[in-house]
Amino acid sequence: MPRFAEIIDQHQIKDHMQNALDTGKISHAYIISGEDDSGKEFVARAYAKALLCENREKQGGYIEACGKCHSCIQAESDSNPDIITVRHEKLVLSVDDIREQVNNDVIIKPYASKYKVYIIPDGEKMNVQAQNALLKTLEEPPAYVVIIILTNNIDAFLQTIISRCVVLPMKPASDNSIKKYLMEDLQVVGYKADLCTSFARGNVGKAIQLASNNRFENLKNSIIELINKLGNLEIHQINSRLQGVIKPETDEELDANALKKLEQENREDFLDVMLFFFRDVLVYKSTENVDHLIFGDKLSYIRDISGKCSYEGISKILEAISRAEKRLGSNVNSDLTLQMLFIDIKENI
Repeated sequence: MPRFAEIIDQHQIKDHMQNALDTGKISHAYIISGEDDSGKEFVARAYAKALLCENREKQGGYIEACGKCHSCIQAESDSNPDIITVRHEKLVLSVDDIREQVNNDVIIKPYASKYKVYIIPDGEKMNVQAQNALLKTLEEPPAYVVIIILTNNIDAFLQTIISRCVVLPMKPASDNSIKKYLMEDLQVVGYKADLCTSFARGNVGKAIQLASNNRFENLKNSIIELINKLGNLEIHQINSRLQGVIKPETDEELDANALKKLEQENREDFLDVMLFFFRDVLVYKSTENVDHLIFGDKLSYIRDISGKCSYEGISKILEAISRAEKRLGSNVNSDLTLQMLFIDIKENI
């Protein structure tokens, strides 16, 4: 069961929610904004369970749900009738979804609790009609209603929605906090915890994902091996290898949207691996110190590439990676962008 003590950093959000629980000054609507996988829903559920708990108690400095009462037991099994998660099956969270799951439901009083909590994941997917429908409830909510909207894009909302909500932005967690969690709670070995922490860039969920599956490890190994063999490959061979690296490898049966999302994640992680690898090459070439390498397990590759590259060449490669990131961010053809990147790298090794 989500607990405030398990939320990594996010002190501002925890302080606000703890004060609300302590004083009873609960807002009718919240927007929790932050990157995908940053822990927004975990925070929302910790708050919802504490709100509905019959016997809240102080644990480890936080007011927490007791975990033992009927409300907590139901919440743990995701069957508490007073915690409603708004679901949708399309790319857009439609006006019908909001009307059916929120507007038409709020008139029903809580079954057993003082509050009735609505959690809306992917709030940025609400179209204008859906937001206007939700606005009707936000303007005159029943006293027992608490609406928590989760989003990765606060700019997607009408100003009238934002003005009626308490906005709680998720902040990047510190590297030390993420690494400590990976090593102590998930038993991740030191070098891998360092690697996952570096790539997560303050996103706890991403760090956990990187540490708990082989996709990233396989991607990293394939990219570094490709870089090492680049000097002996022709352009058509590079293109073929690139497709093999980017194409998602999964045993699961995924629909077209899920496959597209996984391929996009591969491309983003691809550029991150490139950036951190050549950062390591530069660090090693400058100092020959292995203590600060992110890819410490790939020392032989780093040593070999640093011997082949001049400082000017490494600088040009890092600039090429930066250009590729900007191009992908501008929706330029991704395959062509990565091909051009590797041509630049090949010319400077």
